[in-house]
Amino acid sequence: MRIREAIETDLDSVKNIYNQGIEDRVATLETEMKDQTYMKEWFANHIGRYKVIVAEEEGEIVGWSSLNQYSHRSAYKGIADLSVYISRNHRGKGIGGLLLDSIEKLAEENDFHKIVLFTFPFNQMGQGLYKKKGYRKVGVFKNQGILDGEYVDVMAMEKLM
Repeated sequence: MRIREAIETDLDSVKNIYNQGIEDRVATLETEMKDQTYMKEWFANHIGRYKVIVAEEEGEIVGWSSLNQYSHRSAYKGIADLSVYISRNHRGKGIGGLLLDSIEKLAEENDFHKIVLFTFPFNQMGQGLYKKKGYRKVGVFKNQGILDGEYVDVMAMEKLM
């Protein structure tokens, strides 16, 4: 398994894995599938401190993680929002942990003092990984978003670097 910074030619694989997360309804409130135009713009916003990394196995991208801007306000410049997505066929195999270790190292190198993330309370696999890696539950936002016509809760978690 090789963990490395993403390059533009990885975007199709990153998009496909992201779209799996949207379809599976376990990782995001997003409901609209992403296209290449969206992904190019998204990738353009991940320069400098905001990184995207991929997990590559035998030439195939099997997961990715990103540090995202938490807020445009300068008071929050030390906080990064986290995304982690693993392809369906590779979930539960330790890839998320490898990505977290690598993205946290990049967060520290880029002067972030805290990482926050938002997950569904029913995403036990994700929460297990985050807790194992030292993230703590901050709280649950009740009825935070709508997914498939139903209000869903969203759990906030954080880790001080």
